Amino acid sequence: MDEAAEYLGTGVRFLRRLIAERRIPFHKVGKFVRIKIDDLEAFAAAGRVEAFDREAVRRHVRRAS
Repeated sequence: MDEAAEYLGTGVRFLRRLIAERRIPFHKVGKFVRIKIDDLEAFAAAGRVEAFDREAVRRHVRRAS
């Protein structure tokens, strides 16, 4: 779990919360918890926010006024 938390750039406590809230897929193998790298990447990609074009926002605001 330490490696998964490091991969996401978070603490282990946050990763444990994601698992407890069932916000990220995982495998339970006995007392161990395993997370696929693809699932970590999908979680990170789902939270991505795209940058915006400032000029397009200005044009939109001017039209709305």
